[in-house]
Amino acid sequence: MTAFMTELNGYLWGFPMIAFLLFTHLFFTYKTKFVQKKLLRGIKLSLKGDSTQSNISPFQTLCTTLASTLGTGNIIGVATAVGLGGAGAVFWCFITGILGMATMYCESFLSLKYRVKSADGRYKGGPMYYMTKGMRSRKTGIFYGLCASLGGLITGSALQGNAITTALYGFLKVPKSHSAFDINIITLVTALLVIILTAFVIMGGVKSVGNVCQIIVPFMAIVYILASIGVLIVNGEYVVDAVVLIIKSAFSPQAAVGGFVGSSVMSACRFGISRGLFSNEAGAGTTAVVSAAAEGKNFGKLSLGAMTAAFWDTAVMCSVTGIIIVSAMLANPQAAADSAPEMLASFAFDTLPIFGRPVLFFGLVTFAFSTIIGWSYIGENCFSFVFGEKRVRTYRLLWIAMAGVSVMLNSELMWSFADTVNILLVLPNTVSLYKLRNEIE
Repeated sequence: MTAFMTELNGYLWGFPMIAFLLFTHLFFTYKTKFVQKKLLRGIKLSLKGDSTQSNISPFQTLCTTLASTLGTGNIIGVATAVGLGGAGAVFWCFITGILGMATMYCESFLSLKYRVKSADGRYKGGPMYYMTKGMRSRKTGIFYGLCASLGGLITGSALQGNAITTALYGFLKVPKSHSAFDINIITLVTALLVIILTAFVIMGGVKSVGNVCQIIVPFMAIVYILASIGVLIVNGEYVVDAVVLIIKSAFSPQAAVGGFVGSSVMSACRFGISRGLFSNEAGAGTTAVVSAAAEGKNFGKLSLGAMTAAFWDTAVMCSVTGIIIVSAMLANPQAAADSAPEMLASFAFDTLPIFGRPVLFFGLVTFAFSTIIGWSYIGENCFSFVFGEKRVRTYRLLWIAMAGVSVMLNSELMWSFADTVNILLVLPNTVSLYKLRNEIE
């Protein structure tokens, strides 16, 4: 099954899909007259606004969006992109973040424009709503909602829960079993903690999620950035060379050397763009579900604040991780060559004495947990659109169970499934954006 999914993703994430996604980002960059130039204003707007009893503030919206996107993709995802696609993958990941801001702006604008208000005063929106109300295609909305809600159980819950136990194994330096289902004291205790903490947060709804995210997201991001600066200082003499290699590898084939695999421009594009999409989800439309919950009436301003999530998540966090990994590989090529792709982040942070391994563990755990709680809001809104509001509690319980049980599962198949789900979300969402492009201001 794993081999089949890997082969399928290799086909799906071929040149046509990569070209389509890049064209989409470029098109909406042109359509919005390069809205990225308003980044500083967007950052300022994202820090303003007040929440209400039912809805969340722009800052809570940004934090919840970042909580749903800042996850294993920013660390393990970038590591596998470098390990499989070469150093150039970091550049294409960065480009996906910068250009993706325009697409995220458009998704947020349409989500706000077509959002609805529930009986208890909560705003609800997302691609399902602008597909149904804007394109007048409820079937497309249901298909999207079904893919997002069910796919989210894997990408937003199971994959992140599994990453927590993987991080714990790495921190304790205990070899992880490659069996399909691994039950031992470590996984059992981890599963119990994940279940308790997840239930404590998400059973309270969007207000509970927003309140927790606005505390945990800034703190974990600052700690990770500071530690990253420490790693860059340790490998300081290789940082410039790392940046040069990243740019060169993005546009020219590279032969295998030292700790680097040989890579083509195509493989760099494929892994960089797919991991960039997995990280910020621009084009997939899922973050627009969160954008709809923001309190405020000026859709343009709210969308400017929302689009900054792609900048922080991919252009900053993923790029920092990529430069760290490449510089560490240049400093220690033989040790890098002996590391599996998914372990390259651990290898890089190990170069920082004393603090490296604990900080990476902290980063992986907090990033993964924040995604579990942030993505739960996206998943339950997509689920309620398809199956009704009364079944949301059941979905939350299923979400909690998936996060707990997943710590005992093998992650390789889940990563492949995540790439496939992204395709199923990107296609209907981007088609909707194109059709409704004249309604974006």
